[in-house]
Amino acid sequence: MSADALTASRSSPAVFSTPLAAPVSGRLQAGTTAFRRTAWAMFFGGFATFSSLYGPQPLMPMFSQQFDLSPAAASGVVSAATGALAVALIPMSLLADRYGRKPVMNLSLGLAALLTLLAAFANSFGQLLLLRTLMGIALAGIPAVAMAYLSEEVEPAALGQSMGLYIAGNALGGMCGRFFLALMSDWAGWREAMAVLGLFGLVSALVFWRCLPASRHFQPSRLALGEVRANLRRHLADEGLPWLFATAFLLMGCFVSLYNYLGYRLVQAPFSLSPSAVGAVFLLYVVGMWSSAWVGRLADRLGRRNVLWLMVCLMLGGLALTLANTLWVVVPGIAVFTFGFFGAHSVASSWIGRRASHARGLASALYLSGYYLGGSGLGSASGLMWSWGGWSGVALALTGGLLLCLGIALRLRRLAPLPTVAG
Repeated sequence: MSADALTASRSSPAVFSTPLAAPVSGRLQAGTTAFRRTAWAMFFGGFATFSSLYGPQPLMPMFSQQFDLSPAAASGVVSAATGALAVALIPMSLLADRYGRKPVMNLSLGLAALLTLLAAFANSFGQLLLLRTLMGIALAGIPAVAMAYLSEEVEPAALGQSMGLYIAGNALGGMCGRFFLALMSDWAGWREAMAVLGLFGLVSALVFWRCLPASRHFQPSRLALGEVRANLRRHLADEGLPWLFATAFLLMGCFVSLYNYLGYRLVQAPFSLSPSAVGAVFLLYVVGMWSSAWVGRLADRLGRRNVLWLMVCLMLGGLALTLANTLWVVVPGIAVFTFGFFGAHSVASSWIGRRASHARGLASALYLSGYYLGGSGLGSASGLMWSWGGWSGVALALTGGLLLCLGIALRLRRLAPLPTVAG
């Protein structure tokens, strides 16, 4: 986009007016009106995605009580959505390659918001799970396509800034969605909380539709399934990529498990916290939002292979602290665990782009599929350990997962870098 778009912004309405598209000859430049509108759109898209996915997490003890469910069964309210999203990521990316980035993302946000709104009127937990599953499928269009849109439409020098705002929206949405729903449910009830979350999703979808410029550099392509299969085989034959996909599975599985069942522990003695107080624990996401950027810079200096295993060790240390029976030790333990998770995820996800020499979009989709499948599968399976041994049982399961992750990180540390990248 040309620099005179900034001048045009002075005579145009605010962010809700018709977007100013970039000239066909250029890409979106930092400081221009179109770039700022794109940043706003992506921020709202990321915020709505993660608040919709993880907002109901602190309500699990309430679902257990109302529907007479075990913690593992109640975790389905999160696992159904994240599992469906993981399965739908690659199909959504293929649809976006054929029909366009913006139409797929618009449809995803709008449908997800409507399904979240309908979830407030579910008559049974089975209906709630069905609506959450459909919502996860619909929502997959955002994480599957957002990075591709930004890489096509934003100039390389401003790509990091725009991507950072999208990721910040993700983290802030995950934090605020959890805290807000916990607060609302404590005050009014879970149905009212879900209804407000759905209404906010509709507002976010409207902002996204109005603000995001139309694609100017997208070229539709045919659904070449044979090429996808060939690229998939090449990625899985790489010495490092499959281990990074497994790392995503284990990291997210352990992270979601900790926050899934933490609420059950904190509402019991000796803590006996209210739902809104438990929701306040999710404000520790601020630690993760800071650590992802800081650890990313550290990895640039020291190398990803030298930082990833350290972050996993931090998660193990934080997990050990959560076994204490005093809040003054448990909360710092959660903070340390959260710091380590976001740092490790930042390192592993950035390693994908450096390791994949071709079909980077597919490699990213595979990483994200592992990421969300871990949150879904391990997030539910670890609930069986709660039924067996309470929080000690969950901590034992997470210790096993993190030790596997540490072993993978140490293996990756010995992996020789590719000739063309810094590994």
